[in-house]
Formats: sequence, C-alpha cells, structure tokens
Amino acid sequence: MRVENLQVTYALGGSQRMRAVDGVSFDIARGETLALVGESGCGKSSVARALMQLAPASGGDIQLEGQSLAKLTRGQLKQLRRRFQMIFQDPISSLNPKRRVRDILAAPLKVNGLYDKQKSEPRIREALELVGLDAASVMDRYPHEFSGGQCQRISIARALILDPALLVCDEPVSALDVSVRAQVLNVLNDLRRRLGLAMLFISHDLAVVRNVADRVAVMYLGRIVEIGEADAVLRTPAHPYTAALLSAVPVADPDAARERILLKGEMPSPMALPSGCRFRTRCPAAQPRCASVDPVLIDAGDDRRVACHFPFSVTSTVAAPRPPTAAPTFVPHTSQETAP
Repeated sequence: MRVENLQVTYALGGSQRMRAVDGVSFDIARGETLALVGESGCGKSSVARALMQLAPASGGDIQLEGQSLAKLTRGQLKQLRRRFQMIFQDPISSLNPKRRVRDILAAPLKVNGLYDKQKSEPRIREALELVGLDAASVMDRYPHEFSGGQCQRISIARALILDPALLVCDEPVSALDVSVRAQVLNVLNDLRRRLGLAMLFISHDLAVVRNVADRVAVMYLGRIVEIGEADAVLRTPAHPYTAALLSAVPVADPDAARERILLKGEMPSPMALPSGCRFRTRCPAAQPRCASVDPVLIDAGDDRRVACHFPFSVTSTVAAPRPPTAAPTFVPHTSQETAP
C-alpha cells in the first residue's frame, strides 16, 4: 500500500471543520509491518478508517497493489476490498453475539459471492487452524463462550478468510491482558511470515511495537513527525516527541534510575493549531524558529525522516537495548518509578 499526502477532515456543524489527518504519506511493502504510534487524538484511527474506506479522504491518494482507491467505481472497490481487511480494537464487540463462529467466518464469503458449502467449510476450518484454534471445538459456539484473546483470534481468522494482502490492525491487543497480548502478537507475526502479509499496526504502546514492527511512524496532531526502521527509531529517536514517548516506557527493573522527559501541558486542539511546529508548545527544546516555520519531513540519516528544525543526531549502530536517555537539550527528571 502507498499513501500520499492523505488528508481527513470532519465536519463539526455549521462551517466548522476539523482536519484530523494532514498530509500523511507512507508505504508498506509485502510482508512488512509498519507501526503507527502516538497519543490518543493524534489521528491514528482516522488514518485506518480512511485506508479501509470507512471514512472519506478529503485529499491525497491511497493505492493498493498499484490501484488508486479513489478512482475505483463502487463495484471495483467491492472486488478490491477482499485484498485489505481490518482487525478492530475490541474483539468481543466486533463479533456478532447472535451468530456462531461458523456463521461469522462464512459471512465475508457470502457478502462477496464466494460462499460454496462444500468448498467453504474447509476454508473456514483452515482459517481457524491458522490462528491456533481447534475448528471442531469452536465452530458451533458463540462469541460469549470465549475469552478476549480467543475472540481476537476469531477476528483475525475472519480477516484472513478472504486471503487479503494487507491487514489494518487498530489497537488489536490494547483490550487484552498482558499475557494474552503476547499470544495474539505471536499469531500476527507468524501469519505475516507464513502468508507474506503486509500490516499497518496502530498502537500507543511502544513496548508492543518493539515486538511486531519493521518500521515505525510517529504521529502528532495529524502529521507524521518521524518515520524509519523500528530498531533505529526506538533506540535513538531523532524527534523530541519520540524521545518523550520512549522515556515513558516502563522498565522491568524497579531499582533502575530513569531519565524522564516531562512534556508541558496537553496536546493542543486540532481546531486551534499552534503556529509553526505543532509540537513546539510542549517541546522543552523549542526555539524562536519553531514558532514561525513549520518543519517538513527531511532525511535525518540512519534511513529515517524527521520533521524537526533541531533533530537529535543519530547513528546506524547503537548497542543500547533499552530506550535512550534524553538529549542534552532536555532537563531530565530522574525517577525510581516503573509506571509511565
């Protein structure tokens, strides 16, 4: 999938409009996972909805396997929808409580005119086996008879039933217990390797992102502020916002001294964006230029791009296994706490 200058605007009544996504661009190769991270309200889910054509894009272009989704007729889009599927945040509410698992997985086939009782039954069983469920014991049961992790596996099986090329995963493990998260993440990683799936993995949990992503894109107020290889971005962030997010990741050692980057205030409203850099009102390293010039994504080395007038220097080889400490331009806060 290739996304170029994507814009998503919502009408708020009268003449008021809010631009939730403003000029986002990225691509996802076959077999690759791109993680889209950021605080709540930064526009991550709006990007997902636009990619899935659940919300209209007000600008830009979205291409899947070389085809521009905006240029397709309704019939052509329905045909292409089989190639990109979504996994939702709440696995239980995303499944119809009145249908058995057999019927839930058969529904996409019926909607797309692909259902054949003799051929579809083995296909449903295979999808369940792919996500680690015993088809014989689950097919005739209802969603309320399963745990949250099992329901999410069923949701993944439903997404796979049409043989997609791309999965859009919108916070797929945030509603699950920590122990169950690992199981679901292992299923997604295994499916990506076995089936060559491309995935857009949306999350606010950087600890989760470490285990699934090939590349990471960090969003703030509707824009990507840093994008690059996951290992490089998570070890040596170039943007102050990325560094602040990483400093809040809990550390397993309760006695470890940690340097925290404490941001000032709350994220500004998308209806009243700051001039210049959108992050400057909370950035400890902001300078006068940040208030007057809006930064664009530029090459920052180490195969990444960053939208910052004063990015941190990065290197291609970093030995530190944990999130890095703050750059000298920050005044760090030392804490013994493990919680962000």
